[in-house]
Amino acid sequence: MPRIPLIIDTDPGVDDAVALVLAMQSPEADVRAVTVPFGNVEIEKTFLNARRVLALAGRTDVPVAAGAARSLVHLQDERAPEWHGADGLGMRSADFPAPVAADPRSAVALMCDVLAEATEPVTIATIGPLTNVALLLAVHPELVPRISRIVAMAGSLGAGNTRGRAEFNVSADPEAAHRVLTQPDVPVTLVPLDLTMRCLADATWLDALAASGPRCATLAGVLELYRAAFRERYGVDAVALHDALAVLEAILPGTLRTTSMPIRVACDLGPARGATIPDGRPEAAGPAVHVALDADTDAVLTEILDRVRRLG
Repeated sequence: MPRIPLIIDTDPGVDDAVALVLAMQSPEADVRAVTVPFGNVEIEKTFLNARRVLALAGRTDVPVAAGAARSLVHLQDERAPEWHGADGLGMRSADFPAPVAADPRSAVALMCDVLAEATEPVTIATIGPLTNVALLLAVHPELVPRISRIVAMAGSLGAGNTRGRAEFNVSADPEAAHRVLTQPDVPVTLVPLDLTMRCLADATWLDALAASGPRCATLAGVLELYRAAFRERYGVDAVALHDALAVLEAILPGTLRTTSMPIRVACDLGPARGATIPDGRPEAAGPAVHVALDADTDAVLTEILDRVRRLG
């Protein structure tokens, strides 16, 4: 079965860690690079965490490069230590093996090299702020034809999960998100909170992960702070695996059911900053984004667990 050439752009982050392991344990994914922006925590921590997770997965072969340390225009005004811990890994970073080596290239330079060397189009799964991807599209338009599609865990058509209306990844850099979601040259699949908040890994799922071996137990331990925060806010003993849904769709296209519509991002400085606004009119102008709004959530959760448990 052909493997999908894949770049993962991620800001680990607890659910990012699950998504990275998912990709590394999926035979359909030919992960050619991991690139890292700022996001859930500062760039120094997200970069270190990505390398820690790759070490846990035993993947010293995948180059990992640091990218944007801040958003394009206005500084990020909200991080998520109550969900991810001050270290970004649920205060469990000490449980991880020594991180894999850092690639000396910048994130955009590494992306460019992967695209230039590829003999077939490459999928980019972006599961953090979209800054690195926006820079790639803006600075290297000659490489855009080498991108198969972009799958982004970002946005919400309804309520967000920040202090305003926005979803966190978009809120971190609305201008970058607008650049990616409104460009006409690469198909974009958007995986928003509308779907991810309906796909919850419950206590049975989490216990099964923890019981699947020592490395899986480490990954399950990372989820405990997130689980407690989720229980406190939503009254449910579960966690939303936001980023893993986007990575699963990237490696198994069609797993999520999409509706196409133009999307705009509010880039003003008011309370709606970062909101993702759909335009459902038949005459709406602009490129359509494939928004994932439905899936067999039980099957998705089973698929993610089966793959992540291969970590052992």
